[in-house]
Amino acid sequence: MAIKKSMSKTGRSARVTFTAPPVENADAVHLVGDFNEWDKSSHPLQKRKDGRFSGTVSLDAGREYRFKYLVGEDQWMNDDAADKYIPNDYGNDDSVIEV
Repeated sequence: MAIKKSMSKTGRSARVTFTAPPVENADAVHLVGDFNEWDKSSHPLQKRKDGRFSGTVSLDAGREYRFKYLVGEDQWMNDDAADKYIPNDYGNDDSVIEV
C-alpha cells in the first residue's frame, strides 16, 4: 500500500493519493474516513492495470484523518503506510494520515 502527499503552494491543503493493494475477487474498493463522514460510496478507487486500486483526495493541512479501505460491501482494510493507527469504537484500529 502507499500514500503520497503533495502540499499546495499555499500550504493550506494537500492532494493525497491513496493506493490499496490488489484484492482477490474485488470489483470495488472505496476510501472511507472521517473526511467524508464515513460515506461508503463517495470515494471509489480506480482499479489500475496492475490490480491495485488508487484515488486522490484534497485534504486540509494541519489535521489528521482516520480512514480505512472498504473492499466490496463488508471487508475493512487498514493501510500499512498510514502515519499511525488509533483504536476505534468497534474493537479495531483505524488508519490515520497526518497532513
